[in-house]
Amino acid sequence: MVHIFLHEPVIAGNTGNAIRLAAVTGARLHLIEPLGFDFEDAKLRRAGLDYHDLADVHIHPDLDAALAAVPDSRVFAFTSHSEVTFDRIAYRRQDVLLFGTEPTGLPEHVLAHDRVTERVRIPMLPARRSLNLANAASIAVYEAWRQLGYDGAGA
Repeated sequence: MVHIFLHEPVIAGNTGNAIRLAAVTGARLHLIEPLGFDFEDAKLRRAGLDYHDLADVHIHPDLDAALAAVPDSRVFAFTSHSEVTFDRIAYRRQDVLLFGTEPTGLPEHVLAHDRVTERVRIPMLPARRSLNLANAASIAVYEAWRQLGYDGAGA
């Protein structure tokens, strides 16, 4: 399945929802520090419910360490600054779906990283700032999983 990278997430509830997303789809979740919460946060536990033990979650000190964990993977950086929509990508197992922090998205130095394969966006109506981080990750993960034939899903 694919890898979900959350670059410096700050809202515990969004990360809890991403943990749940990883657990129900088989995606691997990578959290890139610094994190804006700790794992004892009640909102993180509540959003993740009892899925923490079912999810494959990794914490990395920085982006380069996270990328080193997936050396042969393509990296798709989700940003509103792209003409390429996420549904135009032919996803492969082990692809990385990279999302930025809730208030600001991915910084330019991350978007310009030499490992980024493509910048992609999720279409929205004009004059809207952004989607919720967990919702954006869900949209992208489910598109990738759909393309991969819902690998591992029960009947």
